[in-house]
Amino acid sequence: MEQAPPDLERQWQPAPLEPLGHTDAGLLAAVGEEAEGSRDEVPGDGTEHALGLGVLMTENNFGLKKIEISVSEAEKRTGRNAMNMQETYTAYLIETRSVEHTDGQSVLTDSLWRRYSEFELLRNYLLVYYPHIVVPPLPEKRAEFVWHKLSADNMDPDFVERRRIGLENFLLRVASHPILCRDKIFYLFLTQEGNWKETVNETGFQLKADSRLKALNATFRVKNPDKRFTELKHYSDELQSVISHLLRVRARVADRLYGVYKVHGNYGRVFSEWSAIEKEMGDGLQSAGHHMDVYASSIDDILEDEEHYADQLKEYLFYAEALRAVCRKHELMQYDLEMAAQDLASKKQQCEELATGTVRTFSLKGMTTKLFGQETPEQREARIKVLEEQINEGEQQLKSKNLEGREFVKNAWADIERFKEQKNHDLKEALISYAVMQISMCKKGIQVWTNAKECFSKM
Repeated sequence: MEQAPPDLERQWQPAPLEPLGHTDAGLLAAVGEEAEGSRDEVPGDGTEHALGLGVLMTENNFGLKKIEISVSEAEKRTGRNAMNMQETYTAYLIETRSVEHTDGQSVLTDSLWRRYSEFELLRNYLLVYYPHIVVPPLPEKRAEFVWHKLSADNMDPDFVERRRIGLENFLLRVASHPILCRDKIFYLFLTQEGNWKETVNETGFQLKADSRLKALNATFRVKNPDKRFTELKHYSDELQSVISHLLRVRARVADRLYGVYKVHGNYGRVFSEWSAIEKEMGDGLQSAGHHMDVYASSIDDILEDEEHYADQLKEYLFYAEALRAVCRKHELMQYDLEMAAQDLASKKQQCEELATGTVRTFSLKGMTTKLFGQETPEQREARIKVLEEQINEGEQQLKSKNLEGREFVKNAWADIERFKEQKNHDLKEALISYAVMQISMCKKGIQVWTNAKECFSKM
């Protein structure tokens, strides 16, 4: 008797997961102990990232250790690319230093240089090998959402400095992640300057990467999408849209603010010229003009500080794509599961039709039988045997895909919960700091006009 196709949606849904807890004790206990596996979790409370610390596998993969990670310098270089054409690029100096050492012993600092393209290669590798993880994004390769006085040149010193900070932040994000910090390729990225590209390419991760066409096909053809992943995908789209609008508004405000501050320099010029023709009022006007000049010149430092807050928002603009990558992988797995179930049901139907001699659906094979006659019993038995073997193999594959899918969903949602807590904390801190900076800026403006008022009062 034919078995009913499996209930895909029921099989795909795991039990609800509890939010992840955070215990710093677990992080400290893991240091120096033998690692149980490359994907076991090492919980932490996020302070390691804030302090510039990472917890990494040692070279022999035996235990974990805490190290300091920094991208301390950026250097403009000239060389030849893969096409043997001369190019100018920026190299970044990565320094690592163990924070655990015997008393009295000096701590050596390891350093090496990496290009931005090598950071990209590392992240692409992590995306393929850890599809259930919201992999931290890289800073922008070229400046976006800039106000008109800010250079969009990717070789501009200020932009390179902000990207240096962003690359350091990326490394700290990876090093403080409970799973990614254990990856050997990441460890070698920090410690092995020569032949690192060859090492990562030897993993064959490019062959395992899912094609964009296949992902797009799965998006439109999957029949039973997980509502949670669908909602997460919509949320990532909305998050990207909201942050994009916020960055555009901030750029427009920066443009106007720059103009307002610089116009105050005209007050300074006018008061200075006026003071030259006054005797009793001259000193007061000259002093007021000085305060206006200071106020006008202060905007450059203010907006430079603002760019760092904008970069924090941009990180989560790019995190939205990392969320979508997890959703796309889930859609691909769900689509493969549904195709496997559909293929299995088709083979079971063929086997039943051969066994009973009835054809329930139109098929080319049925038309061929009518035109050229029935198969012999021996031929039919041989076909049934082949189909039974294929059905048995298909059932095993379907079971394996179900287990793989459940494991993916479990691990993905655990990491998504971790990411949500990180996001809420980071954006809250960034927005509060931005508000404090705006309040401080307004107070400075009030103080300038208060000082000007005192100058006028003394005239």
